[in-house]
Amino acid sequence: MMVLSIIRIIGILLALVSITMCIPVSAALVYGEYVVIPAFLIPMGVCLAVEAVLFFITRGYVFKLNTQSGFVVVAVSWVSTCLFGAAPFLISGCIPSFADALFESVSGFTTTGATVLSSVENLPRSINLWRMQMHWLGGMGIVALTVALLPVLGVGGFQLIKAETTGPEKGKITPKITVTAKILWFIYIALTAVQTLLLMIAGMDFFDALGHSFATVGTGGFSSRNTSIGSYQSPGIEWICTIFMFLAGINFSLYYRVLVGRGIEFLQNTELKVYTAIVIISSLIIVPFIMPLYGSFGAALRNASFHVASIISTTGFSTTDYAQWHPAAQSVLFMLLFIGGCAGSTAGGIKVIRWVIMAKQMGVEVKRLLHPHGVFSIQLNKRPGREDVVYNVAAFMFLYFFMLLLTGFAAAADGADLLTAVTASLALVGNVGPGFGGVGPAENFGFFSAAAKYWFSFAMLAGRLELYTMVVFFMPTFWKK
Repeated sequence: MMVLSIIRIIGILLALVSITMCIPVSAALVYGEYVVIPAFLIPMGVCLAVEAVLFFITRGYVFKLNTQSGFVVVAVSWVSTCLFGAAPFLISGCIPSFADALFESVSGFTTTGATVLSSVENLPRSINLWRMQMHWLGGMGIVALTVALLPVLGVGGFQLIKAETTGPEKGKITPKITVTAKILWFIYIALTAVQTLLLMIAGMDFFDALGHSFATVGTGGFSSRNTSIGSYQSPGIEWICTIFMFLAGINFSLYYRVLVGRGIEFLQNTELKVYTAIVIISSLIIVPFIMPLYGSFGAALRNASFHVASIISTTGFSTTDYAQWHPAAQSVLFMLLFIGGCAGSTAGGIKVIRWVIMAKQMGVEVKRLLHPHGVFSIQLNKRPGREDVVYNVAAFMFLYFFMLLLTGFAAAADGADLLTAVTASLALVGNVGPGFGGVGPAENFGFFSAAAKYWFSFAMLAGRLELYTMVVFFMPTFWKK
């Protein structure tokens, strides 16, 4: 019964993802890319046919999930979706190598934005739209989409959401998890629609506006232009993307609190305050170092703010090659690779709240040194924080840096120089996309071997699912009854 539940849920999820291929198919029809249409229709048809068979076999079954099967569903769902997402690249011949197609698909769904392609402008527009659409589907979560649309998964749905969402503490914003998922997706869609409209007003056509909104709100960073947002040479477009990258890096549950009249919780949120402060301070630090390149304070501030928002939200867009900036400015961006956005956002990385918790715990330890008999606890959002959350964060940080070391070693073993290996590791595990050196904003990951790309794909998936959901399968205790 449990195995049937897992297979059926994964089948439903893949069927839902396959239906979203209607969007790039529509683009192919509009732009006359008829030869590409089978690359979408074939995997879509196979998925829907398999799901129809599964539905017939399992009709009448009551689906139940325990903690162990919840991890299996989420992990296998993400792996299956990434394999499915690679199909259009392979069938169309746009990316003939399986390792490259898988890497591109994983990078898309995990909202990493790292690419193996040297020229995306040579791709059919429908394929480019699929690349950017993957960001949007993976940003809020493909499992969250399934839970939102199918109340039948209410039993065990919260366990699935917990295994997919980000942050040290995971909860519901409403009593029912299906309602929570629907609300978050409504906010997500609303932000995407607003940005699409604003980008069109700023000069983008509908195709580019929709695709770049998918990539921005999903904090992915794939673009249909070789030089990313910089190709438009539009301050208006850059500011719009900067604002929405910043907004996408905020915990989406805070937007819900604003909608229901609890805006004071938005303003008092500790993580949001620190996140905002980091963006502002980092941008202002960079400005004087790059002002000679841009000739004015306004232009320097625009470029600094854009790339700070891009790196901390782990979007990965660029307007220029920041590898040419002053080393001090580059060092600020390098440090942001270690931070990431807020918990509960579409951003990757360690997350601001974890750094806040560790910093506050450090303060507590200093107080204990001075007052050995005192009783102290950290404060979050003006409320005492639980001690077990500190342990959770400490364990996560250890695992995160261990994964960085392994991925950096894999890149170095494949022939990358130290700067490239280190920043590639940060960019992949943190789902940022570009790094420095050989994987800078003007470069790509195409030069790595197939073996390295398979490991990088695992690292991106592990980073998107906050490590435990993927790493738990390598723990013997997980397989014990």
